[in-house]
Amino acid sequence: APAGSARWFLGGRLNVSVNCLDQHVEKSPNRVALIWERDEPGTAVHVTYRELLDLTCRLANTLKKYGIQKGDRVAIYMSVSPLSVAAMLACARIGAVHTVVFAGFSAESLAGRITDSGCKAVITYNQGVRGGRIIELKTTVDKAVKNCPSIKHVFVAQRTDNKVQMGDRDIPLEEEMTKADSVCTPESMDSEDMLFMLYTSGSTGKPKGIVHTQAGYLLYAALTHKYVFDYQQGDVFGCVADIGWITGHSYVVYGPLCNGATSVLFESTPVYPDPGRYWEVVQRLKINQFYGAPTAIRLLLNYGEEWVKKYDRSSLKVLGSVGEPINKEAWQWFYQVVGEGRCTLVDTWWQTETGGICIAPWPSEEKAEIVPAMAMRPFFGIVPVLMDENGKVIEGNDVSGALCIAQPWPGMARTIYGDHQRFIDTYFKTYPGYYFTGDGAYRSQKAYYQITGRMDDIINISGHRLGTAEIEDAMADHPEVPETAVVGYPHKIKGEGAFAFIVLKEQTACVDHIKEELKTIVASKIAKYAVPDHILVVKRLPKTRSGKIMRRLLRKVVTEQSSNMGDVTTLDDPSVVREILDAYQKYKEKSSS
Repeated sequence: APAGSARWFLGGRLNVSVNCLDQHVEKSPNRVALIWERDEPGTAVHVTYRELLDLTCRLANTLKKYGIQKGDRVAIYMSVSPLSVAAMLACARIGAVHTVVFAGFSAESLAGRITDSGCKAVITYNQGVRGGRIIELKTTVDKAVKNCPSIKHVFVAQRTDNKVQMGDRDIPLEEEMTKADSVCTPESMDSEDMLFMLYTSGSTGKPKGIVHTQAGYLLYAALTHKYVFDYQQGDVFGCVADIGWITGHSYVVYGPLCNGATSVLFESTPVYPDPGRYWEVVQRLKINQFYGAPTAIRLLLNYGEEWVKKYDRSSLKVLGSVGEPINKEAWQWFYQVVGEGRCTLVDTWWQTETGGICIAPWPSEEKAEIVPAMAMRPFFGIVPVLMDENGKVIEGNDVSGALCIAQPWPGMARTIYGDHQRFIDTYFKTYPGYYFTGDGAYRSQKAYYQITGRMDDIINISGHRLGTAEIEDAMADHPEVPETAVVGYPHKIKGEGAFAFIVLKEQTACVDHIKEELKTIVASKIAKYAVPDHILVVKRLPKTRSGKIMRRLLRKVVTEQSSNMGDVTTLDDPSVVREILDAYQKYKEKSSS
C-alpha cells in the first residue's frame, strides 16, 4: 500500500475512521473534507477534516452513551449530509457495524433490513429534502420500528425546522452531541472484523446483507479511487451517488476520505431546480472529477446541450460512469458535450459485492486508447475469465460468456449476513473455483472487456439492482391477483424498466383500479423506483410442465422478438404464446392511441 494510506495498531489491527480522519487532521486539519451541496441551490457547506473528526467523535460518544458497543448493528436512514457521513464513521470508530438504508425505501423495506441484521438503533433525520420536496423520514422510521423489537433507540437529527413526533425511544441527536466529548478513542479492530453491511437485491425475493470488512475494503476503495480517477491532492472529487448505495460508500465516503480528498455530497436531483444543476455545481465548486450514472446522463441528454453549455466546465479533468452499462449515445454526449472532448471518460464496472471498481479504462499506459461504452481493463489484481454454459473457461478473444473472477481481491464481500450458504450458492457454486458476477461480458479482439448485462432475473432500473421476484412477491399480496410475472425491458431513460404480466381471479371491469392498487403496493413494499411501467392482464402465464414460469418468453414478447421464441416444447400448453402476443399487441395499440 502507498505510504500513509493506512494506519495500523499493534498486531495488524486498525480503525478505519483513523485512516479517514485522524491521519489527515494531524497533517492538515483545515483541509476541506466534505462539500455538502444541499438541495437548496447555491447553499454549499464546507466541512474540514478537523470539523468532521469532531462531529464523528461526538456522535460516537453519543452512541456509546446509549449502549451501542463493538459488533452491534446500527441502521442509518438519512439523506446525504455531513452528519450521515459522520454517522457511518462514528460506527466505524466504536466498532459498530452500519447498515445504510437508502432514504427512498419504504417502511417495510427498512423494517426487513433492520430485522435481518438485528439492529439495535436507527439514526435518522426528522425529514429529508430532495428536489424541493420534503420526505418524511422519521414517520417512515416510526412505522418501520413498530415491528422491530431489536431497536432500543432512534436518534433523530434535524434537517428541517419542522417538529416531528418524539416518543420514548427517540433521542434528539444534535442536542446529545453538544453535551458529548469531542475526543473518542478509536476501537482497535481486526482487519477481518465487519465494517458494514449493505443490502442488495437477489434473484429470490429476499434482499441479502452483503458484508464488507475493515482493511481489505478500505485499501481497495482508496486505491481504486486514486488510480481509476487519477485523483491528485487538492482535486475536488464529485461523486453524485447517494450514500444508500455502494457507490456512495466507496467513492463519496471511504475511498476519498482515506486519500485525504475533498468529496462532494450531492443532496439534490439532476433536474432541480432545472436540468443545469449538475453543471452549475461543477462550475461553482470547481469539480475536477465527476462520477455519475448513465440514467441521469440519458435524462439530461433529452433537455439539450444549452443547459450544459450555460456553465463553465473547464475544471473537469475526468468523467466517470457507474451503475449500469452506458449506451454509446449517452457516452458520446457525456464525452463531447459535457467534457468538451478533452476529459477522460471512465466507464466503470463493479458491484456491491466487489467493494470497488474492478474493470475500467484507467489505470492504463499513458495515451492508451479508450473505446466508447466499454469498461475495458481489469484493475490491479483482478483476473476476469469468461465461462461457457458447460462451465469451461473460454480462451482467446472476440468471445462472449459468463463473467467470472478467478482469484480473490481485497475489496470482495466476505459473506451474506446470517446466511453464508446463500453466499456460496449465489457466487461460488455455478462455476466452482471462481466468483460468478451474474453478468455476461464480451472480450474484444484486443482483449478489452465489455459488460453485456445480467444473466439472471435481476433488472437494473436507473442503476438500482432489483430482483423481479421482489416485485412479484409484493404484487402477490393483492387479493385479486393470484399470479404475476415481471420481466425487464429496455427503457430510454432508466436503462431498464419493469413490465408486469398479471392474471386476475375473475374478469372484472375495474382492471385500471387494480393496476393502480398494484402500483401503490409495490411503492409501499419496496420503493417508488420499483413500480412497473407497464402492467398487462393475461388469461394465464407461460409455464413448463413442472409449473415454472418461462420468463424468457415474456422477455421476447416485450422486446418484440416474437419471431424468435426458441424452444417452446417444454411449455405445458404452447398455444399460450399466441394468446399473450395478441394481448400484448392490443395493449400496445391501446397505449399508443
